[in-house]
Amino acid sequence: MKDIIPQLWLLIDILLSAFLGFFIGLERKKRFKEAGIRTHTLVSIGACLMMIVSLYGFGPDADTARVAAQIVSGVGFLGAGIIIYRKQEIKGLTTAAGVWATAGVGMACGGRLYILAFGATIIMIGIQMLFHLKIAPFKTVKHFSVNIVFLQINGANKKIKGIFGVDRFNQLIIVREGESIKYSATLITDKELSSTQLDEIIRENDFIYSIERCDDN
Repeated sequence: MKDIIPQLWLLIDILLSAFLGFFIGLERKKRFKEAGIRTHTLVSIGACLMMIVSLYGFGPDADTARVAAQIVSGVGFLGAGIIIYRKQEIKGLTTAAGVWATAGVGMACGGRLYILAFGATIIMIGIQMLFHLKIAPFKTVKHFSVNIVFLQINGANKKIKGIFGVDRFNQLIIVREGESIKYSATLITDKELSSTQLDEIIRENDFIYSIERCDDN
């Protein structure tokens, strides 16, 4: 019986880790991220449990830091599975970092560093909310891939670079048709232009044959 009561007290640490992991995951879920409530809660619980086993499961002479060190690297592999590269952007990097940091919160609960665990949770959620505010310093710049076909006359390539705010073409195919030279160019721009705006650009510049958004490639 004397062994049961201390273990029941340790369950409080696990419940606390679940509580903190839940709120970290809730913030991620509200933003429709790859890892949400369940992932963050389980990562926090798992890290807390392994920390408790490391501290109390192997006797006073055991090296308790060894299990803790494996938590850090193990959760790193889990986070790597969340990160994907799509549409010329890296997706899930922040969420993966959050999962990794959530493991740290769980470890703090397992080590009974309660103020540290609560404080880290508040800071993590606060930073996520702060950086999602729609103000200039925190806005994420999106880039768009555009394929444009045009007739190279009177410095048309310079004019197109000015329209899209770029200093070079990423890909360029040059085709000679009689006395004319036709360019098929791909460029990456941070200007998000609607279909109406693209149509207007074509109408105002008769040397442009076509403009195609190719972000999904």
